[in-house]
Amino acid sequence: MRALIAAFALWLGLAGPGMALESAAVTSPRATVTLLSDAAAIAPGQPFRIALRQKMAPGWHTYWRNPGDAGQPPALTPELPEGWVAGELQFPAPHRIPFGPLVNFGYENEAVFLMEIRPPADLVPGRIQRIEAAADWLICERVCIPEEGRFTLDLPVEAQARPSSPVIFAAAEAAIPRPSPFTARIGFDGPRGALSLEGLGIEPGSLREAFFFPLEELVINNAAPQRLSVREGGLRLALERGQGGIPREVEGVIAITDAAGVRSAYWVSAPNGPVPADAPGLPLWQALLFAALGGLILNLMPCVFPILAMKAIAVARLAGAAQSVVRAHAASYTAGVVLSFLAIGGALLGVRAAGAVAGWGFQFTSPVFVAGMAWLMLAVGLNLSGVYAIGGPVSAGSGLAAKGGKAGSFFAGVLAVLVATPCTAPFMAAAIGAALSMPPSATLAVFAAMGLGLALPYALLGVFPGFARVLPRPGAWMDRLKQFLAFPMYAAAAWLVWVVAQQAGPDGTLMVLIGGVLVGMAAWAFGLAQGGAARRWFLGGASLALIGALALLPLLRSGGPGAATAAAQLGQPWSAARVEELRGEGRPVFVNLTAAWCISCKVNERVALDTAAVRAAFAANDITVLTGDWTNGDAAITALLRAHGRDGVPLYLLYPARGGEPVILPQILTEGMVLQAIAGATPRA
Repeated sequence: MRALIAAFALWLGLAGPGMALESAAVTSPRATVTLLSDAAAIAPGQPFRIALRQKMAPGWHTYWRNPGDAGQPPALTPELPEGWVAGELQFPAPHRIPFGPLVNFGYENEAVFLMEIRPPADLVPGRIQRIEAAADWLICERVCIPEEGRFTLDLPVEAQARPSSPVIFAAAEAAIPRPSPFTARIGFDGPRGALSLEGLGIEPGSLREAFFFPLEELVINNAAPQRLSVREGGLRLALERGQGGIPREVEGVIAITDAAGVRSAYWVSAPNGPVPADAPGLPLWQALLFAALGGLILNLMPCVFPILAMKAIAVARLAGAAQSVVRAHAASYTAGVVLSFLAIGGALLGVRAAGAVAGWGFQFTSPVFVAGMAWLMLAVGLNLSGVYAIGGPVSAGSGLAAKGGKAGSFFAGVLAVLVATPCTAPFMAAAIGAALSMPPSATLAVFAAMGLGLALPYALLGVFPGFARVLPRPGAWMDRLKQFLAFPMYAAAAWLVWVVAQQAGPDGTLMVLIGGVLVGMAAWAFGLAQGGAARRWFLGGASLALIGALALLPLLRSGGPGAATAAAQLGQPWSAARVEELRGEGRPVFVNLTAAWCISCKVNERVALDTAAVRAAFAANDITVLTGDWTNGDAAITALLRAHGRDGVPLYLLYPARGGEPVILPQILTEGMVLQAIAGATPRA
């Protein structure tokens, strides 16, 4: 008999870390229910956990502790010998389950409910301990069916406990609401009320939705919408009072979904008091002011340098022009900039409304867009070099963005916005973060203000056209200047090809280079067509070359073979888990969120981060550098950006030693700024 028991215990032990120790199933057409243990062997006095696991048929659901408008939670009753202690049944965070005008709180597909069991300290090793439990549950679809079952687990008793089924229990534990790190308040005035949370990490643009599940029934109207408003350091959920009384302390679970779609649940206990005020975040007027200032500073960012070519030519041509002409050019350029910003703002709203993750500069995460921009820069450069012209003979500023007339000024504004988006200027992050948490009309107003800021230097010519008189008179020098200024366009095209190389690897780079040859051929043929002879043939050839280039775009994809990452260039790759691991060790961490197409990022890395003094400071203070690569877009990095009120890179975070909130460094860095931040965030001996 002892040999049989030992063999049986050994067989159970084989169900150790990789397999679940699971009872026989109680099955019905609606659900399959089992009892599990997280211990392959139990030990005297050492607690272990059991779990009631429900796998439900499609369309059927079961319930949380507060089932909502109808239902009943499951119950598990272990039948334990004397001296054994069972804890309370732990429920995972629930979901809303609408049913007609009602809303239930519960689970679909699968639910796992945990319970801790503590055996007595005098339990004798070397035997098999049987655990029996009875359970009952209500499972519903269009009708509700009460079900029940009895379960048995035979567990060997050993001197030391051995684990079993860690994956199932780890997932179940992760689904249980955590204690809230936030300060909660709740209040009602008549039928209307609100729940507020305050604490670090709550930022405009960082949250997608939230819902409060009260522990007691009838506290709120479960079917009423809970409107979410977010400000710096806090959120507010509008509630509608239910038919029951309001306790002095309202307990429950708040489930929060961040911008990346990750759902977290927290237990809150909110004292009942006055209705929490709906405190606004950044006021609209301040967001408009910050947007205009950010757009103005954007003129100094390196992203916009190439477009200064067209601007310089356009301004030079206005010397001696009538005031009405100066105003018309200024208005056209301003319109191009503002309308382009409105288009980007509208696209952001549309993409986010569809549930996707998008932020400032999101279009540069697509290699197709970057390739198109590289070809556009090449085409503009060829135009400035005199290869072809649009709308007349080759002259200063001919072509879409460089042609004469109001259309040329308008398209110069459009192109200025397109090339500006890889950069983020001071004030812009706060303005964009606030704008994306506002109603759509206010969001678009903030983007329009940003456009006015970018266009302001040129728009001033429309307000004060007399300034144009002090410019040099047009002459032959303008043709030479125009041809010289083609080279910034070629440089921009080369940089964009490098960006595609980071995104799509060598194969993608080859596609872009072939497309560039076809664009050059199209420009050459178009230029010959303007000579008059064989016009149709040359126009047909130009069209075929452009079609061939466009046909290459679908072949581009992110992460192709050999694609590089920005993370490989500075420190270790970023991950939230790595940050938590390092912070758990009490070590300081520097996080650099960057992208290959972000010129501001690359300038900061060259002049402020990847210098001998800063590298030495990182090493001397045992600071681990983690780099998050947003080149191709990344949901986790986007969530981190929005958690700190940003919708684009760069973002620099310095987590101090031994815990604490991170220091957010400016978007434009100097070596001195970084060294000063390091000195303030690390302990002195």
